[in-house]
Amino acid sequence: MKILAGAIGSDIHTAGILNFLHLAEREGYETTYIGSVIGIDKLLDSVEEASPDIVAVSYRLGKESCEQLLRELKLSLENRGIEKRLIFGGTVETAEIAERSGLFEKVFDGSEMPEEVVMFLRGTTDAKGEVDYPQSLLERITSKKPYPLIRHHIGLETVEATEKAVRNLAESGLLDIISLAPDQNCQQWFFQQEDMISSEDGAGGAPFRTREDFERMYEASRTGNYPLMRCYSGTRDLLKFSLLFKETLNNAWAAIPLTWYSQLDGRSDRELLEAIRDNQGAIAWNGGKGIPVEINEAHQWALRYCHAAVEVTTAYLAALCAKRLGVEVYVAQYMFNTPPGISPRMDLAKALAKKELIESLKDENFTPVTMVRPGLMSLPADPNLAMGQLVTSVYTAMNIDPEIVHVVAYCEATRRASDVEIIESAKMAKQAINEAIKGIPDFKQDKEIQNHKEYLKSESATIIEAMEKIKTGELTSPETIYTAIKLGILDAPGLSKMSVAKGAVRTAIIDGQSCAVDEQGRKIDERERLADLEGD
Repeated sequence: MKILAGAIGSDIHTAGILNFLHLAEREGYETTYIGSVIGIDKLLDSVEEASPDIVAVSYRLGKESCEQLLRELKLSLENRGIEKRLIFGGTVETAEIAERSGLFEKVFDGSEMPEEVVMFLRGTTDAKGEVDYPQSLLERITSKKPYPLIRHHIGLETVEATEKAVRNLAESGLLDIISLAPDQNCQQWFFQQEDMISSEDGAGGAPFRTREDFERMYEASRTGNYPLMRCYSGTRDLLKFSLLFKETLNNAWAAIPLTWYSQLDGRSDRELLEAIRDNQGAIAWNGGKGIPVEINEAHQWALRYCHAAVEVTTAYLAALCAKRLGVEVYVAQYMFNTPPGISPRMDLAKALAKKELIESLKDENFTPVTMVRPGLMSLPADPNLAMGQLVTSVYTAMNIDPEIVHVVAYCEATRRASDVEIIESAKMAKQAINEAIKGIPDFKQDKEIQNHKEYLKSESATIIEAMEKIKTGELTSPETIYTAIKLGILDAPGLSKMSVAKGAVRTAIIDGQSCAVDEQGRKIDERERLADLEGD
């Protein structure tokens, strides 16, 4: 494919059009730049000589002069019988004139991010000439590489407000994935609505109450860039929810815990062993239907201040469980900045340890997908500080080459995000992503990061070894995982005195690392910690 480009009239600006041609060359286009201050006749002479597939015209100087030039261009094209795909680049005001002229297939006003230009250049179109956005996770990822997909969640106080926000988010074109966030009543009692507490309607999410509510959300998203849709899983009846989301949302992937939504965390009244069995049943059902699965496990331990070795181990166990239960596409979420106080260097080492263990399971039947996100607890209440935290977190996380970036709106430390804050936050994250994609230092080669990564993998192996000794059946069987929690092999301080877990482990941040410590606050390794358990 050939693109010919130039700035018409008396426009001397070249930066924008040269940047466009650079992106086009990276996408495999053959490009010809004919310069700036190009008259219409000279432009069309060049078109007839080069015979390009696309003609890119730039003009940035003013509305009135732009209008006159485009009238001249239209008349000259008709007189010469030239029919080519035309695109335009300019300022907001000249782009408005270009849009009204009807001459151009695509108009850029300078506000677009590089990935938007790339998506146009590589975009496939349907019979109507509109972009055909992939509607399965792996296809969507492939279509956007090297740019990661952008995900955010939405769940406002009413179904109507949430529906409007979903439509606005889709029309913005900024999100590839919209995750619906139901309120706690929905997550726990959707299939037993007589047990709902009406005073808690809308608490923590949208009050979805009917199948039609989810269908409305999906229909609202069928505009703009047609984002993938999904929904947070319930805290009970996970199989019923899985079927509901598949039928109403074409669920992009299911997010199901391994141990949570049980007496472990109090978000459900399910006994722990029963919950693990139910959760694994839902994972297997989704895997059997070809639906990608995320097991949102490891970061839940980190949010309860477990030490890094336990977080790395539960990340590996979740992926191994998914593989053994027939999941083919596994979404592995890496929550950065958690627990609070961890340094970016040690945070990255922890993420890399998890990723290497998860990726070791990859084969022709099991494809891990890397999704990163800022830690919710890391966002300051001050909105400007929170904006800075969001950007730095995403930039750091780009070091592990994510396919999905789960954006967390800057305001979420103090209140739920509307579509306005979500759009603002997505733009901030995209800027960090675009800067990283240009090329950042390879922090993965940092000696301290490498050493801590290997240390955590070794510590995780020690935990797995302890679980092998007490296992019933497989390492990932519900009975084995249940026993490991009851004995304190898997443990976190945040589970003390409010859970069926042992809750005996002590942890602290030492030199930026999340560590297990003894009663004196001294860092201990897993052999010492686990030996102490055997002596209890």
